[in-house]
Amino acid sequence: MAWDVRIGDEVIVNATVLTLLGSGRARVRIPTHNYPCAIDPPAGAKAGDRITIAGHVTEVDHDKGRVTFKAGGLVTVDIASVAAWKSVLRDPP
Repeated sequence: MAWDVRIGDEVIVNATVLTLLGSGRARVRIPTHNYPCAIDPPAGAKAGDRITIAGHVTEVDHDKGRVTFKAGGLVTVDIASVAAWKSVLRDPP
């Protein structure tokens, strides 16, 4: 499947909740992202839950096959980790 992800598109990735933090945020692991990150979890989330995270693309590196998106902070993953994406470009009427 060819990916034509562009800056501004919305991407969705899967993540696993590692721990719930005292601040109300959750520490999550995102496949191919080298560091855990903290996000606002969905209601009722607990450690071990698989969740989805959506964010808008800020950078695309087609040569390396990586995409960076905003999800609380900036997250860079392999394009293969993107579960779904939605283009912000619309077809003309």
